[in-house]
Amino acid sequence: MRVLYLYQYFVARKGHGMTRAYEFARRLICKGHEVTVVTLPGYLPEEYQQFKKTTLIDIEGVPTIIIPVAYSNYMGFSRRILAFVQFAILASWVCIRTPADVIYASSGPLTIAIPAIIGKLFQRIPMVFEVRDLWPELPIAIGAIQNPLLKWLAKNLEWVAYHSSRHVVALSPGMADGVEKRGVPKNRITTIPNSCDIDLFDVPTEAGLPIRKKLGLDPAQPLVVYTGTFGLMNNVIYMVDIAHEMQKLKSDCRFLLIGSGAKFEETIDYAKQRNLLDKTVFIWKPLPKVEVPAVLSAATVTSSLFLPVREMWHNSANKFFDSLAAGRPIAINYGGWQAELLKETGAGIQIAADDPRQAAHQLADFLNDPDRLALAGAAAKELAHTRFHRDKMADKLEAVLKQVTGQ
Repeated sequence: MRVLYLYQYFVARKGHGMTRAYEFARRLICKGHEVTVVTLPGYLPEEYQQFKKTTLIDIEGVPTIIIPVAYSNYMGFSRRILAFVQFAILASWVCIRTPADVIYASSGPLTIAIPAIIGKLFQRIPMVFEVRDLWPELPIAIGAIQNPLLKWLAKNLEWVAYHSSRHVVALSPGMADGVEKRGVPKNRITTIPNSCDIDLFDVPTEAGLPIRKKLGLDPAQPLVVYTGTFGLMNNVIYMVDIAHEMQKLKSDCRFLLIGSGAKFEETIDYAKQRNLLDKTVFIWKPLPKVEVPAVLSAATVTSSLFLPVREMWHNSANKFFDSLAAGRPIAINYGGWQAELLKETGAGIQIAADDPRQAAHQLADFLNDPDRLALAGAAAKELAHTRFHRDKMADKLEAVLKQVTGQ
């Protein structure tokens, strides 16, 4: 089976960012399928930023077509929209010219559907659409899309993307429900959440000792870690407010925030204003994926944050599943299926969404209970192995692709 895998933010383990596409692509290749990824260089290491024309290259075992369109999390909304459109146009030509048996298009952004549909029509092959976020619900909910015409265009593109697909893959139950509400039958929707790379993250506690030493921590000193995007939706500044409140409750607690994005410098400045930077709050630029397991090994508790917007409850945060794979307790500040999962299994806690004082108290209580922390870590690891193992999720994806191609 020849799979043309469209994903704008592709990154392998030596880069930083979500590696879902890489992990699925390499597993499909190991199963004997031919996979070609089509992406832009935005999240790839610097050596892949040099190309001036569309280039086919091998990235850690995955054939990858890089389309040279500039993109960064630091770009404003309008500039990013322009990059999405540029990529859609150039990727359409690639989809026409690259023979395949199926096109697998992963959003966001929603514009990834354009080259997928064009490739599908020209090659007369099925298309499978992966929904990572319910666009345009999220940007509309936070006010990023306000123009009535843009809202209309986005909603119609969403409908066309779903109904042009032989099958839709959703990353959470809530996303699957959203797709069904747009008129797609249940038997054409499969939920495949983000997954756990146990082979990468199952490292000994000793792996985190250099990180703790770098931060100047005592062996038993609590460390709360965030690794991910510093974007508007992620609300990482909220963790700085929690850290401020934590000084009164558990003064030895430290916070390590790692990532990049439009709000990165603002978060640093805010931590400086609160006199916390490099004292109780440490902020680092993103690390390659292969270095993240050591960071999580050093953590007492990991975290996942979002703005208090209900539409965010349907997310399938990659950092959440990395924490499960690392066997680390998790603290999240939103409701939805992940919060229910933590409550059901005890793998972590839900803290207040927009009240840093209350959130700090909840987090301090968690950190002060070593038995509860140990049980949470064990529950996280159990979930990683039994319900979210990457191999199991890759098998589900292969089954979907085989179904639509009749193989």
